[in-house]
Amino acid sequence: MAKDVIIACDFASEEETMTFLNKFTEERPFVKIGMELYYACGPSIVKKIKDRGHPIFLDLKLHDIPNTVKKAMAVLSNLDVDICNLHAAGTTAMMKAALEGLTRPDGTRPLLIAVTQLTSTDQEAMERDLLIKEPIDQVVMHYALTAKNAGLDGVVCSPLEAGKVHDVCGESFLTVTPGVRFADSGADDQKRVMTPAKAREVGSDYIVVGRPITQASDPVAAYRRCVSEFLGK
Repeated sequence: MAKDVIIACDFASEEETMTFLNKFTEERPFVKIGMELYYACGPSIVKKIKDRGHPIFLDLKLHDIPNTVKKAMAVLSNLDVDICNLHAAGTTAMMKAALEGLTRPDGTRPLLIAVTQLTSTDQEAMERDLLIKEPIDQVVMHYALTAKNAGLDGVVCSPLEAGKVHDVCGESFLTVTPGVRFADSGADDQKRVMTPAKAREVGSDYIVVGRPITQASDPVAAYRRCVSEFLGK
């Protein structure tokens, strides 16, 4: 199974995004387009980045009634992204509908993964705000298994949970893990974090790294350091 580092391009404009990506003259990193950039620029930004040769994780975290998500996924399937996602909390019916919408007439589709619990959520917040009393790792495993049974390809989870997700759902079930920070950088607003090297050890398939790369004084060097630590080369 291929492993990779995904850069979170959390910028507010096309200009900022292209200025950042233009720093990469040798590599074409896997990039994540999230809500901020997509809502600012629309579908055109996806095509422009894809035309440059970058694999894309479109991180819009859909969560609505099954029919609405199915129709939205049918639109997103035309954007030629590599991964897209939704919230597992939307239930099995929503996830199955999403797969139907995402699958093109020729049977192809991007990978579809489900968000279990956000890496900004900890046990206290989950109990206080969501009224979920079970241990957070148990909740994540339940959501992951539900996503697998619905036919999805993997989940977004904390690197702290990646290994156990593989234990529960199998090695081929993808784990995409944000909340990755270098040992000498801050956690920012993330609560459940891990270094790239440790994420590799515990079974993360893809790590999503934002500010430690995008806000570095030398983003290309930071990216290469992250790749080296995560892929061990």
